[in-house]
Amino acid sequence: MPSGTSCSPTVSAMRDEAFRLFEAGVIAADPESAVLKALPDRRPDLIVALGKAAPGMIRAAVARFGPVPAIVITHRENEEASLPPGVRLFLAGHPVPDEAGLAAGKAVLEAVSALAAGQNLLVLVSGGGSALLPAPPEGVTLADKRKLNSLLLASGADIGEMNLIRQQVSLLKGGGLARAAAPADVVALILSDVVGDDLSVIASGPTAAPVGTRSEARQRLRARGLWPDLPVAIRACLEREDQPIAAPSNHVDNRLVGSNTLSREAMARAAPKAVLSREPLTGDLSEAAARIMAEADGSGVWLWGGETTVRIRGAGKGGRNQELALRVALLAEQAGWTDDWVFLSAGTDGRDGPTEAAGGLVDRESLARMRAAGIDPEEALARNDSNTALAASGDLVITGATGTNVADLQVMIRA
Repeated sequence: MPSGTSCSPTVSAMRDEAFRLFEAGVIAADPESAVLKALPDRRPDLIVALGKAAPGMIRAAVARFGPVPAIVITHRENEEASLPPGVRLFLAGHPVPDEAGLAAGKAVLEAVSALAAGQNLLVLVSGGGSALLPAPPEGVTLADKRKLNSLLLASGADIGEMNLIRQQVSLLKGGGLARAAAPADVVALILSDVVGDDLSVIASGPTAAPVGTRSEARQRLRARGLWPDLPVAIRACLEREDQPIAAPSNHVDNRLVGSNTLSREAMARAAPKAVLSREPLTGDLSEAAARIMAEADGSGVWLWGGETTVRIRGAGKGGRNQELALRVALLAEQAGWTDDWVFLSAGTDGRDGPTEAAGGLVDRESLARMRAAGIDPEEALARNDSNTALAASGDLVITGATGTNVADLQVMIRA
């Protein structure tokens, strides 16, 4: 729920409505329902469930098939999630890989490599899987992977570019898991957290073909000025001669079971008179905020979804959804909006960046509340300190882990 604020009954009702629509989008991405609808008929010999929605996905599979050898890798916020008995659970670090994730990667490689022809692997994939399951090649350490991940997160690179690079320094990403399982058959049920639902990008595509090559990864890193700051072992890995990487063969069946698009459509069904933007909200936060302001013209309800990028320039605390909410509040003030309005931007997984919040829910009085609490919103934005600013104004959206992840959703309501 949004943290508490002191506002008029009208604005309070608008805030409740914005949160209700966000909840409708999250419910539409329920992993158990999505998996139950798409499970294959054949009982698997092994299940690997990977990502923020892994607990819900594995519950659905075991409900259908009964006890099956299973490895579950998810983030620590799912520590209290209910899991079927007998599964092997790894609570790993996200967004920065850790030792638990490294141990999980080794366990998965060992388990799937032991499968034989005629056996069947079920892979349940959801967002966050890329950081949760590091499997560096020989010579690359976990510390090296952490450094690469931190540089990419701070650079403003979008998820597609990040995964293109990360696939080149992993034994599991870019189809690596499916190749390791050969000659066993593989069915993957995938809950998409990326715009466009490219299966090679979701969780860095453990059962899909790679999206690029080492030479392309080098070009991207150099273009962003990151190459000199990379660990020596990462540079050495990426400088090896490109070799053809076989895509997963016809023994792999990838099935998309949930996405941001479906959640946006669910929000629209919950608000029949709302304007649903069919074009995903992507790109730099400043451009996304400007687009929101341009489209939310007059009174009404507007709905968006997607995944934006934020360039980290300061040492503050926040995330892309919180920063987007703060930017929109500042733009509304600059535009001289005098009507009652609210704007929500939040992650469907319940976590926005390295914070306890899912995002932000601002209104026409948010900036006044910040300033009354001694916070300069412009200065907070310059330091990437949106979490501190929104906490001061009572505008954080805090849901806890939702058990799913289909990127971000946004709602604007104007009276």
